[in-house]
Amino acid sequence: MDHAKDAAFLDLSSAAEAPVSAPPVRELADQRKVFADQIDLLFRHSPMGTLITIVVGGIATYELWGEGNNELVSIWCVLMLAVGAARHLLYRAYYRRRNDDYGPWLRWFAIGALASGAVWGFAGTVFFPAHTDAQQVFLSFLLAGMVAGGIPIYSAVWWVYAVYGLAIIVPFAYILATYGSAQFIELAVLVPLFLAVNISIAMRLSRVFADGFRLRHAYAHLGQDHSMLNAQLQEQIEELLQAQREVEASGRKLALFAERAPIAVFEVDPKGTILEMNPSAENTFGYSSTELIGRSMIRMLIPSDEPVLNGDWWKNFVADAHPEAGLRVRCRRRDAVELICEFSLTPLVNDVGELLSVITQCQDITQQLEAERLKKEFTSTLSHELRTPLTSIIGSLQLINTGMLGDLDKEMSELTTIAERNGQRLLDLINDLLDIDKIESGKLTTYPEAISLDELVRESLVLNRAFADRFGVRMALRGDPPALAVFADKKRLIQVMTNLMSNASKFSPEGGLVEVGLERVDNMARVSVEDRGSGIPPEFRSRIFGRFAQADSAATRQKGGTGLGLAICKRLIELMGGRIGFADRDGGGTTFFFELPLMNQSAAAASE
Repeated sequence: MDHAKDAAFLDLSSAAEAPVSAPPVRELADQRKVFADQIDLLFRHSPMGTLITIVVGGIATYELWGEGNNELVSIWCVLMLAVGAARHLLYRAYYRRRNDDYGPWLRWFAIGALASGAVWGFAGTVFFPAHTDAQQVFLSFLLAGMVAGGIPIYSAVWWVYAVYGLAIIVPFAYILATYGSAQFIELAVLVPLFLAVNISIAMRLSRVFADGFRLRHAYAHLGQDHSMLNAQLQEQIEELLQAQREVEASGRKLALFAERAPIAVFEVDPKGTILEMNPSAENTFGYSSTELIGRSMIRMLIPSDEPVLNGDWWKNFVADAHPEAGLRVRCRRRDAVELICEFSLTPLVNDVGELLSVITQCQDITQQLEAERLKKEFTSTLSHELRTPLTSIIGSLQLINTGMLGDLDKEMSELTTIAERNGQRLLDLINDLLDIDKIESGKLTTYPEAISLDELVRESLVLNRAFADRFGVRMALRGDPPALAVFADKKRLIQVMTNLMSNASKFSPEGGLVEVGLERVDNMARVSVEDRGSGIPPEFRSRIFGRFAQADSAATRQKGGTGLGLAICKRLIELMGGRIGFADRDGGGTTFFFELPLMNQSAAAASE
């Protein structure tokens, strides 16, 4: 047990009775110094305890001598002197060699106290049954005196006294209980009670000593601590003044920001009553500030049938006090015109969790939504209108290029081939636009079925090998793919494979290799397409799956593409419950992969 543990044990009882908020003086006490003072007090009392033990032992020897047991008395006397000498040597060693580690000294002192108590316990055990009634009374009085006299000697550390007292009383109480007399049996019961009372007194004295030492150290440092506290207080006052100036400056900035913000800003209380509003709020809703301040924002601006920002919704929001953003809500202007507004609500909460007010930001997005709707309608209509004649044009060019309408000269053949190729690129762009429009509008329908993914990978290789040949690139299957079944839309999966493999072919060097792999990763099937191109530029990685996303390089512009393929792949894979990603390939190039949940064997067999 080190001195920190000893100190904790010493203060166990006092800590149990300490008030919840300790006095400031007690908080200033140094526990280690208090522990050292308690050990020092034990050793200061040690010579007196040793002297008293020898003097009383000499009187007991004189009284017990000559009763036919002189040999036992001699042995007992030698033990008493040996224990006294050992305790004196410990006392001298303590003052010569003591250091900051007081734990071992306390343990050795406790061993000495135990030995001293055991010597007296030995006297009670051996000499009590063998003497007359008068000597028994003398011996009982002597032992009781030694137990009581140990309180001032050992009570600086109460458990040391408890060890000393138990070493005396336990053997003596045993002799009393087994001696045979009813009165002695009663005494055997009373003696431990007497010791328990003494231990209780020692515990209280131990707390008194500890508190006294704490007060001494506290008052010794009180002046220094007072000066330190004054300096800290002055520093804190300066910090508070600076914080107040910063808060005032921030308040002015926030007020200026809210006043000149291009969007509506309200401050409302927990009941929804408007406390402040900026000029943009007046312009957005047609009310002046005098008309809205002090009135309910929900009743004045939100239609009663709106599912968000109604009364019940507001109560839940106030109870949770969590910020909300991106809430699209129908609102009502002063002239009864309905708007679509996007709300962001920020609760202002104090240190104890109470909601003070809510900062509400509101932006009219009615025209923005209408513009998006018109753009989607225009894109969709234009794409459908362009696809029909474009398909006819491409079909006609294909007939011409196949020679079914007669042979063409070389220059004419080159022109019609270029026209067919660019027409096909334009048709791919239109198809991609239509796919994106269907996906984002939620109108794309998938037809999932049980698919053997290894067969689909092999089929995709066959379908796209001719495209790779145009760029002088080889396509190959990596290893022997495992038989894995997924539940997905086969047509859309082939579309994803085609996009990934065509991209890999376009951006691989001539003569390069595109490898397609299939493996199991936990409960997912992973399909990967590896190219050996120049890789993806770092600045382009974060938007590679975005619409019309293409790296700005000469190779990209030369190879062509709509910039929609990867965006379509991502949305299709997510619609089928999977995920898509990419990683740098060891040795150069990029690996694109997608993962789909595996079907269990029983489900796959049932679907077949």
